[in-house]
Amino acid sequence: MAGLTAGAPMPQSITVHEQSRVLEVTFSDGAHFRIPFELMRVYSPSAEVQGHGPGQQVLQTGKRDVTLTRLEPVGNYAVQPTFSDGHDSGIFSWDYLYELGRDEQALWADYAERLAAAGVDRDAPMAPKAGGHGCGGH
Repeated sequence: MAGLTAGAPMPQSITVHEQSRVLEVTFSDGAHFRIPFELMRVYSPSAEVQGHGPGQQVLQTGKRDVTLTRLEPVGNYAVQPTFSDGHDSGIFSWDYLYELGRDEQALWADYAERLAAAGVDRDAPMAPKAGGHGCGGH
């Protein structure tokens, strides 16, 4: 998903809307997206969220009210957001931001299916990381 494709649309403007919690991006092909921070956080391209291979994704919950505390450029091909929950290891290429905007409805549907399959609510707090508080590895 991530990466920079030759000739791909480039962002013309990026605006962080704190009140509505969306990242507004206008691309060179005229596409205009308002990407919710929650969607960005749930689909962060970081290893912490995506895992280190197929099927190792970590289902993110409790991110409805997450905000962006920083948005740093990465070269001229990506941005690296810092979210209010401390997550800051995802690098969002222009291609990936475009995909998040273009595919938002399908991504929300996929997220709802993954939540249902795991039997958890979107607003449930994240489970502690393994090796945490002597809970036998659960």
